[in-house]
Amino acid sequence: MADEGEDFEEKSRKVMRDSNRKPSATPSGSRDPFEGEDVELVEQLTRDRVGIETMERYCGSSAQDFQPYVLLTNFKAYIDLFVKICGVPLHQGSVMRAAHDPIRRISMIDYSVGSPMAALVVELLSFLEPKAVLMLGMCGGLREEYRVGDFFNPIAAIREEGTSNAYMPPQCPALSSFVIQRRVVQEYEQRKISYHNGVIHTTNVRFWEFNDAFKATLRKERVQAIDMECATLFTVGFARRVPIGALMLISDLPLAHGGIKTAARAHRIFQEYSVLHVEMGMNVFRNMQPDEAAGFGYQF
Repeated sequence: MADEGEDFEEKSRKVMRDSNRKPSATPSGSRDPFEGEDVELVEQLTRDRVGIETMERYCGSSAQDFQPYVLLTNFKAYIDLFVKICGVPLHQGSVMRAAHDPIRRISMIDYSVGSPMAALVVELLSFLEPKAVLMLGMCGGLREEYRVGDFFNPIAAIREEGTSNAYMPPQCPALSSFVIQRRVVQEYEQRKISYHNGVIHTTNVRFWEFNDAFKATLRKERVQAIDMECATLFTVGFARRVPIGALMLISDLPLAHGGIKTAARAHRIFQEYSVLHVEMGMNVFRNMQPDEAAGFGYQF
């Protein structure tokens, strides 16, 4: 992601030079320096420039700071831990926080919470064309056999959040990147960690635990987990050609009696699992990087 500014400037100059050699007449008889494909390219360059500048402003980082492998999180504790592990500075932007480790070639972005913010961060990342993106998130486990501290491997997500409809038709499934999820599963297996595969339901409704009709719908769907971002991340990633997966920690069991997460339980979860969760995400990328030259075979 280095030299993004130089690339855009050079492309812009080339378009200007080429268009100046091809004069044409507009209906009013004046010369139009941009026409056809030139106009489209200039518009794309402008869009890309605005996108990159927005990412820089929102994350308090230059385009050159961003590394090709990006961890996403909603948790202050996670990015603070990443900064400590990597010994790198924390960047505070106008909207998000970010940290970048050029040695490990990994960036982490704390983009806040919810579907609209998830869509925003993936769309902005699309201008930087990362090699892989991985969400380090938490979810509610919806099966009796699940336990807090297990991990969940989301193969697909139900798009009940609504935001993703702006990016793909509603009938399109929200699928995580198989390439990335396979690497996540390898990490689970190597560490002999308890995990579950399945479908996650993504909603914008925060306090659904007290809505009986909503809970009845979840049981009809037979989904295994619930969160507020995965479907959006997967759908926008597919629409914008950003390869993205998720490494999800089951932090509560909201359908079980007494299973709703309290402040005390949330504190305990962060104490017990934050280091493991962040280290696993970093290790997934470390194990991917030797295969980078051969290509990861993403399909969009």
